[in-house]
Amino acid sequence: MKVKYLILGAGPTGLSVANYLLNNGEKDLLLLEAEGEVGGLCRSKDIDGAPLDIGGGHFLDVRRPEVCEFLFGFMPRDEWDSYERDSRIRFKTFELHHPFEANIWELPEDEQQKFLDSISEAGCNTGAKKPEKFIDWITWKLGDKIAEEYMLPYNRKMFGDNLNDLGIYWLDKLPDVSYEETLESCRQKKAFGKQPGHAQFFYPKKYGYGEIWLRMGDALGNALKTSEKVKELNLTDRSVRLGDGTQIEAEFIITTIPWSSIELKNAPQEVADAAKSLRHTSIEVTYHEEDMDTDAQWIYFPDEDKDYHRILVRKNFFPGAKGYWTETRSERYRQAQGSINFTSEYAYPINTLDKPNQIGCILRFAKENGVYGVGRWGEHTHYNSDASVQLAMNLAKELLS
Repeated sequence: MKVKYLILGAGPTGLSVANYLLNNGEKDLLLLEAEGEVGGLCRSKDIDGAPLDIGGGHFLDVRRPEVCEFLFGFMPRDEWDSYERDSRIRFKTFELHHPFEANIWELPEDEQQKFLDSISEAGCNTGAKKPEKFIDWITWKLGDKIAEEYMLPYNRKMFGDNLNDLGIYWLDKLPDVSYEETLESCRQKKAFGKQPGHAQFFYPKKYGYGEIWLRMGDALGNALKTSEKVKELNLTDRSVRLGDGTQIEAEFIITTIPWSSIELKNAPQEVADAAKSLRHTSIEVTYHEEDMDTDAQWIYFPDEDKDYHRILVRKNFFPGAKGYWTETRSERYRQAQGSINFTSEYAYPINTLDKPNQIGCILRFAKENGVYGVGRWGEHTHYNSDASVQLAMNLAKELLS
């Protein structure tokens, strides 16, 4: 079997590449998905009369108009509600809005002063040299108190105990925490600084977030094949072998699936080794039927005595829903008897020290041979769904040109 465009993985990235190509006249394409339905981490299930997003909390950010316009072509704007983000952090007996450093003013005054003193001594405010290790960098950037009481325990829950295995190259987007600005926010009793992602977002009125991806899958018709697991990718012959032995050749291959999940054939040893070295985390999403008295849509928990790292409260982005769900790294998960639970093997790429070199080595060799990696897993980078769609559209435009 031969096709012009072969796309691997029907999550948001793969679906967007395929539909963009199809909408622009390319009909010689095939999208393969290992699962029985599309959507990847953004799939939804109806649980207790309302949707539950089985891969964690996913929303459509409003910040990319081109992405929103593209997706509204499959699910019109009037089928979405819009929300202002309300996310919070619970630690000790306190609760404050996210991000932590912008909302210290919500704490009792004696606690505010402790954090202010710590921020004033942070290395980024005293001119100290930027450290090269993750733990030292977090303390240098935010001060020892935010680091020890929030950032470090939360990241251990997300990525494991050995935080110095992580690089710092992905942290530069964090703004400096200015002592003067933080002090002024405490005086004026209002937040300061840049809003986090999803400050405003869309969520479907009648469905889970997975609905948009189901519709994009339907739009592809016979160009989509589900329950087709790719076992082997031949980088030089631009072909794949499926679990049943079927081989498919292509002029271009676009992969959005984890590089470590497939066997790479005809790859230099350094490329094969790089793919095997890429690390990721798995998560468990568990439904709890009791209601929570909060207006927050999601809440972060740095407390390491709790196995989960965040919860999502359905009623605050899906009116009429009850209950909430927790998100937990699989290694920490303590299963509740009789609970409704979903496992995502590939949830978050881990930004290890050598990841830029590893993924760079893979992508360079692949592209030289007509194979393109794109999106969260194709680039092994923690992109939200809107960013993944944008990257998919950009690649499709490049291929069409």
